[in-house]
Amino acid sequence: MSRTRRTPSSSHRPKRLHVVAVVVPGMSPLEISVASEFFGITHSVVGRPWYRFSICTSEPGVVALEGGMVLQVDQGLDTMRRADMVVIPGWCQRSQRPDAALIDALRAADARGARLVSFCTGAFALAAAGVLDGHRATTHWDAAADFRRTYPAIALDRDVLYVEDGNVWTAAGSAASIDCALAIIRHDFGAEVANQVARDMVVPPHRDGGQAQFVAAPLATHDEGASLSASLDWAIEHLDEPLTVADLAEHAHLGPRQFSRRFRQLTGTTPHQWLLAQRIVLARRLLETTDLSVDRVADEAGFGSPAALRMHFQRSVHTSPLAYRRVFSQAAS
Repeated sequence: MSRTRRTPSSSHRPKRLHVVAVVVPGMSPLEISVASEFFGITHSVVGRPWYRFSICTSEPGVVALEGGMVLQVDQGLDTMRRADMVVIPGWCQRSQRPDAALIDALRAADARGARLVSFCTGAFALAAAGVLDGHRATTHWDAAADFRRTYPAIALDRDVLYVEDGNVWTAAGSAASIDCALAIIRHDFGAEVANQVARDMVVPPHRDGGQAQFVAAPLATHDEGASLSASLDWAIEHLDEPLTVADLAEHAHLGPRQFSRRFRQLTGTTPHQWLLAQRIVLARRLLETTDLSVDRVADEAGFGSPAALRMHFQRSVHTSPLAYRRVFSQAAS
């Protein structure tokens, strides 16, 4: 049965989103640490109100995590009633369904338009609650076959690091939960703040590609990796130019077809998709941190025309450049 969902709007966000992470016995401590680190700790580099973070569980008390760790959790599932965002940071066993109280709480959060987030196998809990119905989603590549057999009606994409689909975000694995958390921060606070948090955490602000680069992919040699890395650094410095795959291949001293094949093996994406993503990242930063016109931003980011910038920006960020600037501009402040 279809339900009407209210996707949170960036222009109507509360000053401090209340984030609630749900833990269950047997869960890996890594993903809950990611949720706490990114949403629960105020980063000094940000200098503005951050999220309000809580942890809850079905039966408050000591929760035994995987690896012999224990966590004292004092809040129950009623905490989710006040949540703007609910995070399921992993799961215990794929075959174990959430208890009835958690399923009801997840469905209630979904019905009122709260953002629902899963890390790694946490997608199994969201799927069991029915809140992934009608959404695209992802989970860890090793669990993908089980997920598809158990939930064939959900459009699973096993080749990405994370998926944003309406009010639902799903991350592919433990490390991908960092990518997803940064993407959420980028959505809520803008690219520049997300970059600052990434620098503070000493992690990449944005990784291109997907799980394909980690699943039975031929490993590039050291020389190939170094050559491609140098070419990508060069491309980022020349985004205002009409770069082509042939230009990148020439810089790497490879033929275009050979370059594209090795690029895909190393990054999990195509040179064209990578270039487009880098241009969007640059455009977002220029819109946030300068007062350049949209025409100039289009030129500086290498889109060639304001119309091309607007089209690709709308597809990627789901809003217009001017609307994005109104919400996230730091130049105005």
